[in-house]
Amino acid sequence: MTSRKPDEQLARNSRLRLVRPGSLATARRAVTTRRTRPAPRPPEGTPAPAELAGQARTLLSDAVRIARWAAVERGPGAAGSLPEARRRAAAALGLTPDQVRTGWDRARLSGLIEIHGDTARPGWRLRAWDRDDMAVLRGWVALFDAWSLAHPVPEHLAPTAVAEVVEAVPQLLSLLQLSAGPVHVPALLDLLEQRVAELREERCDPLDAEGGPAAHPAEAEPPAADVPVPVLLDWALQGLASVGALTLGPGQATLTPLGNWAVWVKLEQICVAAQSPAGNIEQSAEDMLRGCARLTPGPARAEYRAWLAARTVSSAVGELLAAARGEDALLRGLAFEALRVVGGPAEAEVRAAAAEPSLRPYALLWIAEYEGADPEEAAEVLTREEATWLWVDTAAAVADHGEPQLLLRHLESAVQGTVPALIEEVRAGGHPRTVQVLVALAAAHPDPALAKAVRRAAFQVHTGGV
Repeated sequence: MTSRKPDEQLARNSRLRLVRPGSLATARRAVTTRRTRPAPRPPEGTPAPAELAGQARTLLSDAVRIARWAAVERGPGAAGSLPEARRRAAAALGLTPDQVRTGWDRARLSGLIEIHGDTARPGWRLRAWDRDDMAVLRGWVALFDAWSLAHPVPEHLAPTAVAEVVEAVPQLLSLLQLSAGPVHVPALLDLLEQRVAELREERCDPLDAEGGPAAHPAEAEPPAADVPVPVLLDWALQGLASVGALTLGPGQATLTPLGNWAVWVKLEQICVAAQSPAGNIEQSAEDMLRGCARLTPGPARAEYRAWLAARTVSSAVGELLAAARGEDALLRGLAFEALRVVGGPAEAEVRAAAAEPSLRPYALLWIAEYEGADPEEAAEVLTREEATWLWVDTAAAVADHGEPQLLLRHLESAVQGTVPALIEEVRAGGHPRTVQVLVALAAAHPDPALAKAVRRAAFQVHTGGV
C-alpha cells in the first residue's frame, strides 16, 4: 500500500482539474449574482446577531487593539523590524510579547489588518468594526476557518497526521452542533479515529486516479502510522477553544454560541442578507455601493444613475475611485460597475488609476470595454499575473460576502487549467488576501484531497514557506 503526496495526487486526478478557464466577466458577476431565497432561521436559542457580534468583539479585542496600533505605526509588516515592532506594541498596549504575537496573527487571519509589501494597513473590517455586526461576525468566521493556522502545531506531530485531523474536524463540529450540549471526549475520540481510519484507507489506494499502478514507494509519502490520535484530538479541541468556538470542561467539549452559530451557518450554507438599499442618493459612494450590492444589474444601474445625477462628474468619479481603493474587494468591483455607467467622462481618471496595482486589472477591463471590446473577451487585455490578481481579489469578495457555492463556482473562472497551477500562481501573486482566500476555498470545497492541498498552501503562505 502506498500513498501519494497531495500535490502529486492533485496533478494526476482529473476530477480536480478546473472545469473551464471561463472569462473574468463571469468572475466579476460571481459577487453580484446571488440566490434570493429566504434565509433559514437559526436554531431556537441562538443569540441575536448583535449579541454574537459582541462576543466576537470580546474574543478579538486584543487583535483589534494591535491592528489599530499597527494601522498608525505602519511598521509591523516589515520583516526585518517585526520583532522590534512586537516589542513596541507590547510596551504601548500593556501586553506581553506572546499576547502581541497571538493578537497580530489573529488580526491578519480575521482581515483586521493586511500586509502590502513591507507595510501594514488596516483592513476594511477594522474600519467597520464598531458599526457593522455582520463584518465582525464574518471576521470571526474567517478566524474560525483558519483555526489550525492560528494554533501552533506541536513539533513532534507528523504533518500528515495533523492534516488528517484538520480534515476530520468538520465531522466533530457537526456532532457537537447536533448534540446541542456537551459531548464527552471519548465520543469525539471514537468519531475522530473512525474518520482518520477512513482517510488513511482512501490514501492507501494501490491504484492511482487514472486506474494505473501507484507511485513507486520511494516517491510516496510515508503513512501516518501510530499517530497519537488522542494527542491530536486534544490539539484540535484546544485550537478550536482558542478561537472561541468551544468551551472545554472535564472530559467534555461544548460549542459556544458563536461556534454553534458558525457551524449552523456552514451546514445551511447561507449568506446573511445585507440591509435593503434606502436613500442611496444621499449616501457616500461606499454606503451607496453597499446598499446596491444585492441588487440585480438592472436596478443597480438605475441606482448608480440616480446617485450620479445628484453630483458633479468629477466628484462622483473621485468618490467611486476612493471606494475602490479601500480594502473591501466587493466595493472595488462594484465601483467600476458604477464607473461603467459614467462612461466617457470617467476615462481620464480611470486611465490614471491603471497605474495603481490594486486597481489596474479593473481599470484595464473598463478601458477595453469602453473602447468597444466584448465584455466576455475583454479579459484578453490582462497579463496572466493581472488576471490571477483579479481572480484572488474577486475570490476575497466572494469569501467575505457570498456563499460557499459561489466560491466554488468562482474557481471555474480561473485562467489556469488545473488547481495546482492556480495555487502556484496565486501564491506567487502577492495579493494581501491570499491566505484568507485559500483558507475559505479549503473550507468550502467538498473534495478532501483538494481541500488538503489548498490548506497546505495557505499555511505555507502564512508562515512564509515555499
